[in-house]
Amino acid sequence: MTNTVLQYALYLVILAALAIPLGAYIGKVMNGEKVFMSRILVPCENFLYRILHVKKDEEMNWKKYAVSVFAFSGISLIFLFLLQMLQGVLPGNPEGIEGMSWHLSFNTAVSFVTNTNWQAYSGEAQASYLTQALGLTVQNFVSAAVGIAVLFAVIRGFTRVKTQGLGSFWVDVTRIILYVLIPLAVIVSIGIASQGVVQTLKPYETVDLVEPAAVDADGNILEDAVIDGDTVTVDGKDVDGAQIITQQVVPLGPAASQVAIKQLGTNGGGFFGVNSAHPLENPTPFSNMLEMLSILLIPVSLCFTFGRNVKNKKQGAAIFAAMFIMLAAALAIIAVNEQAATPQLAAGGAVDLSQSGQSGGNMEGKETRFGIASSATWAAFTTAASNGSVNSMHDSYTPLGGMITMLQMMLGEVIFGGVGCGLYGMLAFAILAVFIAGLMVGRTPEFLEKKIEPYEMKMAVLACLATPIAILAGSGIAALVPGVADSLNNSGAHGFSEVLYAYSSCGGNNGSAFAGFGANTPFLNVSLGLVMLFARFVPIAAVLGIAGSMAGKKKIAVTAGTLSTTNAMFIFLLIFVVLLVGALSFFPALALGPIADFFQMIG
Repeated sequence: MTNTVLQYALYLVILAALAIPLGAYIGKVMNGEKVFMSRILVPCENFLYRILHVKKDEEMNWKKYAVSVFAFSGISLIFLFLLQMLQGVLPGNPEGIEGMSWHLSFNTAVSFVTNTNWQAYSGEAQASYLTQALGLTVQNFVSAAVGIAVLFAVIRGFTRVKTQGLGSFWVDVTRIILYVLIPLAVIVSIGIASQGVVQTLKPYETVDLVEPAAVDADGNILEDAVIDGDTVTVDGKDVDGAQIITQQVVPLGPAASQVAIKQLGTNGGGFFGVNSAHPLENPTPFSNMLEMLSILLIPVSLCFTFGRNVKNKKQGAAIFAAMFIMLAAALAIIAVNEQAATPQLAAGGAVDLSQSGQSGGNMEGKETRFGIASSATWAAFTTAASNGSVNSMHDSYTPLGGMITMLQMMLGEVIFGGVGCGLYGMLAFAILAVFIAGLMVGRTPEFLEKKIEPYEMKMAVLACLATPIAILAGSGIAALVPGVADSLNNSGAHGFSEVLYAYSSCGGNNGSAFAGFGANTPFLNVSLGLVMLFARFVPIAAVLGIAGSMAGKKKIAVTAGTLSTTNAMFIFLLIFVVLLVGALSFFPALALGPIADFFQMIG
C-alpha cells in the first residue's frame, strides 16, 4: 500500500517539477522575449508572417480577436468535414477506407476543432492515414493553440491599462505552435516511439496467431473450444458452422506523432479505437508515464505563466494551489474506490482483491500492465484536463470512481482543464469568488488591481454556466429520445450514467466516454456536436469580452481593505465556489446516475 501511495505522489511531484520551468518559458515566448530557440525559430516565424500577410505588431480589440478565433475555427471545421466525407477518393488511404457519413463527419470535425476529440468511430477502421495526419493531427495542434491564444488575450486584459488592444490572434497562434507545441511534440513522439508506439505509413499487416481461435456462425469467440484439425468442439460436442481463425490484421500508421500532440494539447482522440489502452499506442509503463504527464504538463505550466505575466507570482501559485488540491482529492477518491472494488467482486472470494503479488482491487476494464494506480491516475488526469484519452475503460469503474471522472468534467474542466481554456475558465470562477467576497464585506470587488463591475460579472456567469447548460440540456433531451436507449450498454442508473457521461464529456470539451455507449447515430452525432460548439465558443466570447473591458480600465491602488487573492482563504473560497456551482447544477443528475448506481451496488 505504501508503494502505491508513493507512486501517486511521484506522478504529482514530477508533474509540478516539469511545469515550473516550462511555465516561465511559455511566458517569455508569448511576450516576444528571447529564448534558447529564438535563433532558429524567429526567422521561421517572420517568414510565416510575410507569406500570410500578418502584422507582427498588430493590436486587436476583443471583438476583432473573437472574430478571428471564430473564422479560423469555422474554416477548419469545413475543411475537416469535407476531408472525412471524401477520404474514400483521396490518396493516403492504403486500406481503402470509405468516406464517413455526413453526421459522423460533422461530429468528428466539430470534436477536433473544439479541442474535444470525442470519437464516435474507431480510428483504425474508419479514418484513413490522410485524415488522421492532415485532418486530425493538424487540428490537435491548432485547436490547442487557439485555447492558449485566448488565455493570453485574457492575461493582457488584466495587465494593460486604458487600451483596447489584446495582441494579435495570428501572432499568438503562430508562436504557440512554433515555440511550444512542435518542440514538445517532437520530444514526446521520439520518447514513446522508442517504447514501441508505431510510426509508419506502411499498410496494415496480416500476421499468424500464436494459437488458433474459433468463432461461431455469428462471429462470437468460443472461449472453451478445442480445435483438432478442422473440427471444433465445446464440452465434447461438435460446433456446426464454427470457423477457425489463424491470422490477425495488425493496424499500423503514424500513431506516435499524433499520440504526442493529442496528449500535450489536451486533445485526447485515440489513433486506435481503444485509445491509450491499445498496446501499439501505449505499450509500456514508461510510455504510459510520458503520455500521462503530457496530459497536464501545459495546463499546469500555464498557472505559473499567468503569475509571471501578471507580475504577481503569488497569484499564479494561488490558482495552481486551488486546482492542485481539487485534483489530489479527486485522485484520492478514485484510487480508494477502485482499490476497494465492489461487494459483487469480493462476494465469496469470487475475485482475489488482495495486493499480494498483483494490483488487486477492481481490475475490470483495466490493463494488467498498468494496474490500479496508473489507471486511476490517468483517469483523474484526463478528466481534470479536457483531454479524454483513456488507458482504461471508465464504464467499468466503480460508481463513485466513475462519478468523480464525470464531476471533474461537469465543473467546466477547470481543475487545470484544457490548454488555455482551463485557466481562463478558472479565472471566470475567480471573478465570481471576489464578487461574492465583496458582497460579504460590502466592498466593490477587485481582481488584479481592477474593479469588477456588472458587465464582467455577467460575462463571468455566462462563462461559468455555459458548461452546465450544455450538459444538462443535452442529456435531458437525449434521455427523452426513445432511440438513445438502443445505444446503451446498460439499463437503469448505470445506463443513465452512460448518457450523462457522454454529454458531460462533450460539454466539458473532454472527449472520453463510458466505453459501452454507442454514439454513432444521426441524433447523437448532431446533438453532441452542437453541445461541443456551444460549450467551446460561448465561454471564449465571454472571457474575451471580460478581457476587452478590463484592458480599458485603470488600475486602482491596493489598500488595507482590498481582498487578498493570493492567501489560503481565497484559495479555499475559490474551491468552494467551483464546487458550489457544480453541486447546485449537477447533484440531481448525479443522484439519478452514479449515486443511485452506488446504492444499488451496496444493496
